[in-house]
Amino acid sequence: MVYIFLAEGFETVEALAPYDLLKRAGVDVKTVSVKKEKRVTSAQGVTVEADLAVNAIKSADPIMVVLPGGMPGAANLEKSEEVRECMYRTCLTGGYLAAICAAPYVLGVNGYLKDREATCYPGFEDKLTGAKFINKRVVRDGKIITAAGMGAALEFGFELVRALCGAETVNRIKEGIIY
Repeated sequence: MVYIFLAEGFETVEALAPYDLLKRAGVDVKTVSVKKEKRVTSAQGVTVEADLAVNAIKSADPIMVVLPGGMPGAANLEKSEEVRECMYRTCLTGGYLAAICAAPYVLGVNGYLKDREATCYPGFEDKLTGAKFINKRVVRDGKIITAAGMGAALEFGFELVRALCGAETVNRIKEGIIY
């Protein structure tokens, strides 16, 4: 299972583009509201209904956690104890942590970027605690995947698919969507 966490003020495309690509790859992926209710509004004013509310995943061990950026979405993710607990469980079981735009700072302040290469939205570099900043659109360092912003959302999504399903699946999807 892959969880894409949605907090009030998330970046719409950074959440939904990777979700779409993971679905096309046949991955079991769910959006998770960090609130007790499923309805979440993006920074762009788009209200979506998440697949799950955060209280439904208390003991789940996903294979990947995805954190969309956007502000105040990333800050709201960082405030969530449930998100922190899920990231911890995911790492313990050998899963992936992925974040885009401002959200890599959530990985940084929680210690997951120490001695790792990472990227983020310009201006958040100093919040990637312990990381070596790489000025690229998408950076993968082992089980950590980060991306610079909304313009890299498809590339980010393809890297998530590559990590879970391989390059052949990525190529099939790219062909199917005329990428």
